Amino acid sequence: MEALTGPLHELAEFEEIWKQREKEPGMLQISGCVNSQKTHLMYALGDGCDYKVIACSSESKAKQIYEEYRFLDGNIYLYPAKDFLFYQADIRSKELMRQRMTVIQAILEQKNITVVTSFDGFMDVLQSREVIQGKVLEIKNGEIIDFPEIQKALAANGYDREEQVEGPGQFAVRGGILDIYPLTEELPVRIELWDDEVDSIRTFDVESQRSIENLESVCIYPTEDMEKETAESVSFLDYFPKKGTLIFLDEPARLLEKGKAVEEEFVEAQAKRLESGYEVSDREMQLYHTEKITEKINRRCSIGFCSLDTKCPQFKVRAKYHIQTKGINPYNNSFEMLTRDLKRLKREGYKVVLLSGSRTRAKRLAEDLRDYNLSSFYSDEMDRQVLPGEIMTAYGHVAEGYEYPMLKFQVISETDIFGKVRKKKKRKSYEGRKIQSFSELKPGDYVVHENHGLGIYQGIEKIVVDKVAKDYMKISYAKGGNLYIPATQLDLIQKYASADAKKPKLNRLGTQEWTKTKTRVRGAVREIARDLVQLYAARQEKEGYVYGEDTVWQKEFEEMFPFEETEDQLLAIEAVKKDMESHKIMDRLICGDVGYGKTEIAIRAAFKAVQENKQVVYLVPTTILAQQHYNTFLQRMKEFPVRVDLMCRFRTPAQQKKTIEDTKRGLVDIVIGTHRVLSDDLKYKDLGLLIIDEEQRFGVQHKEKIKKLKENVDVLTLTATPIPRTLHMSLIGIRDMSVLEEAPQERMPIQTYVMEYNEEMIREAIERECARQGQVYYVYNRVEDIAEVTARIQRLVPEVSVAFAHGQMREHELEKIMYAFINREIDVLVSTTIIETGLDISNVNTMIIHDADRLGLSQLYQLRGRVGRSNRMAYAFLLYRKDKMLKEVAEKRLSAIREFTDLGSGFRIAMRDLEIRGAGNLLGAEQHGHMEAVGYDLYCKMLNEAVKHLKGEMEEETYTTTIDLNVDAYIPESYIPNEYQKLDVYKRIAAIENEEEMEDMLEELIDRFGDIPKKVQQLLKIANLKAMAHQVYVTAVEQKGEQYIFTMYEKARVNPARIPAILESYKGSLVFRAEETPCFIYQKKGFNKKEKDEDILEVVKNVLISMQGLLE
Repeated sequence: MEALTGPLHELAEFEEIWKQREKEPGMLQISGCVNSQKTHLMYALGDGCDYKVIACSSESKAKQIYEEYRFLDGNIYLYPAKDFLFYQADIRSKELMRQRMTVIQAILEQKNITVVTSFDGFMDVLQSREVIQGKVLEIKNGEIIDFPEIQKALAANGYDREEQVEGPGQFAVRGGILDIYPLTEELPVRIELWDDEVDSIRTFDVESQRSIENLESVCIYPTEDMEKETAESVSFLDYFPKKGTLIFLDEPARLLEKGKAVEEEFVEAQAKRLESGYEVSDREMQLYHTEKITEKINRRCSIGFCSLDTKCPQFKVRAKYHIQTKGINPYNNSFEMLTRDLKRLKREGYKVVLLSGSRTRAKRLAEDLRDYNLSSFYSDEMDRQVLPGEIMTAYGHVAEGYEYPMLKFQVISETDIFGKVRKKKKRKSYEGRKIQSFSELKPGDYVVHENHGLGIYQGIEKIVVDKVAKDYMKISYAKGGNLYIPATQLDLIQKYASADAKKPKLNRLGTQEWTKTKTRVRGAVREIARDLVQLYAARQEKEGYVYGEDTVWQKEFEEMFPFEETEDQLLAIEAVKKDMESHKIMDRLICGDVGYGKTEIAIRAAFKAVQENKQVVYLVPTTILAQQHYNTFLQRMKEFPVRVDLMCRFRTPAQQKKTIEDTKRGLVDIVIGTHRVLSDDLKYKDLGLLIIDEEQRFGVQHKEKIKKLKENVDVLTLTATPIPRTLHMSLIGIRDMSVLEEAPQERMPIQTYVMEYNEEMIREAIERECARQGQVYYVYNRVEDIAEVTARIQRLVPEVSVAFAHGQMREHELEKIMYAFINREIDVLVSTTIIETGLDISNVNTMIIHDADRLGLSQLYQLRGRVGRSNRMAYAFLLYRKDKMLKEVAEKRLSAIREFTDLGSGFRIAMRDLEIRGAGNLLGAEQHGHMEAVGYDLYCKMLNEAVKHLKGEMEEETYTTTIDLNVDAYIPESYIPNEYQKLDVYKRIAAIENEEEMEDMLEELIDRFGDIPKKVQQLLKIANLKAMAHQVYVTAVEQKGEQYIFTMYEKARVNPARIPAILESYKGSLVFRAEETPCFIYQKKGFNKKEKDEDILEVVKNVLISMQGLLE
């Protein structure tokens, strides 16, 4: 970093401070500093110290310094302060602890690191460094361990024992395998024991539960940094040794103010709680006071950075220095001013460095400057000294530029030139999970069997027939009928799922009604598949407008996007452009949750269309969304000559009239609006692209009009209801779709608390959010007394503005309130769950949900997704009422609530509801009824088959294959004790289609559950035989004593002329019977008891192999 730090060595003050920095405890005060220059000076002065601690006065300031410093030195950590007010909630998510523990781990394991924190980070009470060090479990490959002890230690360290590991801070035990997700690691770890010796340690993937790579050892840090009751406690500052640590104080006077404010908030909150009669434990009363922290700082070497020479009597100041620095006046996009200044600086012999947030832009900047006759160069080498009169551009990040006039050295940042834009970093995160095909099935659930219809699942029973044990699933039907299904046929069963949770009607065994239902649905599915395929074919044949390649403008426009695009986003953008540049007419659907960046894809497509003088219409369901998108478009297009107009009720008739006229003449490039844009009076000169947001929310007559508009126009449809994967796969051939599954980065995790309703807490949560200029959602789901609740909240916090909104208001009223809320005139919005639909307000970062235990999981999930859309920490409080009757009711409710903080399993089901809704929307209403009739999974299966059939990819085959042999083939209790996991494995084994899949399954089982017992191996082999039998049109293989009967499918496409040759080769052991259902019968001739029983599986395999010779 010589380019940036080199010039400082010419400053006499700098040399002096450098000599004095670690001589004795106390503070060296430097005044005259400006914003980003402080970070630069900290970096230069900290060089060569083991530990550097930077204390800031607020979380946002700490973040800014962290971002700037990270570019100078990658080994820097951000330590978030603990939440003093809410940590006694019943349950809280582990995100914050994870960030803190990662920093503690770095301090214990590394030297030469930098930690940034806000002043209140020093104020909470921690266990001492030695205690935490003592709790770290290190497990090495090949060492002998005491397994029960390790499990106890994990529980003592705050890890939760689960059936399957899904998130940080959990562990699971299966036989001799321990899965654990250490709090500070990116990936969970699987430890396999051989007796009590560690046989292997490997990381694995949460989604597939499969191993990734082997490790030599693993360190497991505790999940809490504070014991419930400990004798000894320290401040975070005490983690750093006195010698070798340098503390940087950013504006010491500000730090003290921050400390005092936190202290006051804390003391006041505790007092109020005691007044209201809540019990407060001693541990909650602990906090290091500001004086105490300043004392600790005074015993160490520190350097304070101030802009003015302020007095700080609390700090022991050893010496004062003043350096001359200046900030840089922003150029506000004026390149002329910049070049004028640079020429002057060059003449005066300044050294100038321009920093840009991406390497390509830095190179381009150097080229642009050369166009203005300014010799400048781009350098990757940051150690290269800049000479007087040189201008260098480089890759880097500072929030604001600065200048040292005495040194004639200036650093200019991209923000100074172009105004604020933020490029964000990316990191891999393991957020949501995809649903497993067999959503946890438990006794009492409705299931659909493809051949017998709808029944109730009763559990797994082991039944012994002819001395052979197998697992059977029991399903009960109407009128007392029971069906037992061998576990090898599990692929014929799906959990019954429909959009509204009403009870379905059970079928009776042995009647025709299920067959009728299936035939009816199959007919309907064929219809819709035909429509879709025809529509697709028609669109393929028509010629659409062919757009050119991306222009320079397009590239520049895309670089101005202030965030890092996600992988999925890039793929979707790529696909959209390909569609536009091809001959066919685009009709693409983009699915992704709110805030996953769908709008940006639309914006780029619109920009591409506008460059070729085409007009674009962006159609949205509500006025508010129209306004929001309009603002976004204006913001993104402001640098370019593009005219964007809004058509909705927020516009006066005169404004609307002007828009209509200009659109007809082709002066308006992009029109954004509600269904108002569909009116007949709005004519386009040359419409090229139609973008529809949330199509399912438009009524029928609007859809007709949309169809008319669509005729020869490229169409892009956006939707936030997730489209199910299964459906996605079956529609892939007839509908172009892009799915955004990856959450955008830099969304701070949402800190979730579950607690009893308590007015103090509500008051504190609202006051805290308003204090950082944020807004709050308060979700209350009953319209009748929402006004009273609003009044009650207003009484709690008289100084903020509170309003309420609900779905029964008149549309205008609702819009007025939402509009005011978006414009920050209202601080707290009390509303029913209407906010779950699609509004994206990034300033709302606290949500309080009243009676959370009454809402469905999918609602909670969507609601919770409404906060945390900016880079601030977001909070969600799920409140439930105090219950008079404690015992059972409370326990049940608490366990339900426990479920929804562990946001894994509960949300799988929630996502399922949403997906089914999505499927209903995609395929239309009448299909919805058919979906209800046969259950969602079977419906998807049918649709998939119908589409493939229509496209000629597969013949219609409607036979299933069953196998029943006298072989012990099941999964023993001792191998997979957990019923969910067992069912899932059964289901997946039943679906095996070839040898390769069998091998893969075998590998996975060994990986997840340890070595395979023989019974499970046989189960796998039988699954493979079943697949082979299906390929040769066999519908059943059964064993009766020594006879094996292979029943054929009557419409089998085989060549009968080849049958005799096969029978011949078996010398009479194989017979063919051509009856109503033709079948082969194998029985070994001249059976000699002395010969060893032929391996049953081998016999069947050989017969099936020879039958392959019959295929046409």
